Amino acid sequence: ARSTAAASFSRPASLRSNIMSVSVRPATREDARVIAEAVAMAIGSESAVLYCGENYLDVLEEVVLEKGTQYSYENSLIASVGGVPAGAICGYDGALLYQLREKTLSIIRKYNPSIHVPDDETEAGEFYLDSVGVLPQFRGHGVGSALLQAMTAKAHAEGHADVALIVDQDNPEAERLYARLGFERVGIRMFFGHGMWHMLHQANNH
Repeated sequence: ARSTAAASFSRPASLRSNIMSVSVRPATREDARVIAEAVAMAIGSESAVLYCGENYLDVLEEVVLEKGTQYSYENSLIASVGGVPAGAICGYDGALLYQLREKTLSIIRKYNPSIHVPDDETEAGEFYLDSVGVLPQFRGHGVGSALLQAMTAKAHAEGHADVALIVDQDNPEAERLYARLGFERVGIRMFFGHGMWHMLHQANNH
């Protein structure tokens, strides 16, 4: 879960202030565009253009539709408000990073042959929350928190003791959100040239 995504769903929204009912479910192929939009929010539009080209949403959607990629619909959950998709989260076993990333990059290289392999953002021994994003009209209503809590609970239920994410050290607002959800700093990782806090949610502490 990257810092730009956290910032995007923690801002107040221009919606009514009434409590909105949020439900979370496994993603399907029909959710590919929403997942692509969530990943793009997490990466940030400028990085998405550098990573995938000007048509980055189309490229990311192709990645989502492919099994065995980092952002595959099989690795994603969807949050809905009133039955309408409002956001998505992608997560996977850190031990699978290399094979998932290679298949992801093999698709992106069709559109950006010069793409560089990014730094390792996760590792074996943890379940990694890769990307989370909430559509603008649904921000500020707990959708992002619901996604994070649902994927974390799913990972623990599947036997993963540690659930991890990284957040930019320059984004204390996002870090505070993760801390409220039970994540704690355990170290620092470099990603795309940024110092990121490596945070864990540990099953035996919750």
